[in-house]
Amino acid sequence: MGTISDQGEGRARVDGATEPTAGRWRPAGGSATTARRRDPLRAPTIPGSPAAVCPKMLGSVGRDPPTPSSVFRFLSAGFMAVYTEVTDDALDAFLEQYRVGRALSCKGIAEGVENSNYLVQTETGPLILTLYEKRVDPGDLPFFLGLMDHLAARDIPCPTPIRGHDGETLRELAGRPAALVSFLSGMWPRRITPHHCNRLGGALARLHAAGRDFAMTRRNGLGVGDWRPLFERCADHADDVEPGLGAELDAALADLEAAWPGGLPLGVIHADLFPDNVFFLRDEISGLIDFYFACTDFLAYDIAVCLNAWCFEARGEFNVTKARRLLDGYRAVRPLEAGEMEALPVLAQGAAMRFLLTRLFDWVNTPEGALVRPKDPREYLYKLRFHRDVAGPGAYGLE
Repeated sequence: MGTISDQGEGRARVDGATEPTAGRWRPAGGSATTARRRDPLRAPTIPGSPAAVCPKMLGSVGRDPPTPSSVFRFLSAGFMAVYTEVTDDALDAFLEQYRVGRALSCKGIAEGVENSNYLVQTETGPLILTLYEKRVDPGDLPFFLGLMDHLAARDIPCPTPIRGHDGETLRELAGRPAALVSFLSGMWPRRITPHHCNRLGGALARLHAAGRDFAMTRRNGLGVGDWRPLFERCADHADDVEPGLGAELDAALADLEAAWPGGLPLGVIHADLFPDNVFFLRDEISGLIDFYFACTDFLAYDIAVCLNAWCFEARGEFNVTKARRLLDGYRAVRPLEAGEMEALPVLAQGAAMRFLLTRLFDWVNTPEGALVRPKDPREYLYKLRFHRDVAGPGAYGLE
């Protein structure tokens, strides 16, 4: 059976090392699509940089291994998360349709399970090449690419789709829809602080403001009306994860369906702004990425996703200081309406339910030995229980 991947929070991403071939860096061990252990390639240690490796390829790669100019290091010794291989000839022909020059290197990126991603160093600089795999509805691609183009034009630090000679951003490569987007420098925070949360809140509010005049819309495919059908596809195995989980989720869904608010401000939301989708440089946000769950929904629901993703500690405690700083940053740019603040506990329950259910689906449907290790859905069960028990929006630091 297929998997429904949690973009951002729910994926276990690892990358392979590289070895030199005829002028370009390619995945070690042959095809970019084969999953096998590889020897690590480590970038030099950068003074003052975190000891932990960064699970995203951040920094340019040329004909030589990464240097300190690459800024950050690769994740060592893992599996490639690239599904469609691109030959040199196909890549060359693809790039001829753009004003970016020739490819100097091409490296697969450990970028989740939805798409195939490559870091391509061209004569004009580094770019990200994405091939959209079968899980992505081709009909949604104009929305995603159009949104990034729209936001980038309004100074939101997100990838900018590159237009070809014909003015188009979407074309085909290796039998897949494909696009080039700009490269963003930065590193996602491994240790989240209240400062990070404050900057995130401001960036999210600016994203919402910049999206107000975006003409296209897209239904949230994982909204409140989609949760019960998703639950029913894995309900028979819910108690295998935790005894009584099926009945608990059934009751919680009924409560959410009855209490889900209406009439809140709508707009374009990211819907997946987890820490590994936010880059920082020198404590300031340098990039927001991974817009492939973006949709039209309540703006406050996007805040609820972030409260779940950024404000719980590793052992499950809710950090109200982080929540307050996040909300302060957001409200400094876009004040919340009274109805949005009142609805926040229900919206936070809904966001926890959404990620709990996608994790549960993956947990019961991912076969042993699969490339992607499913995340434990119980993390979001505990978050759901927290939100169900709060007395009101004051629990999130709102006054």
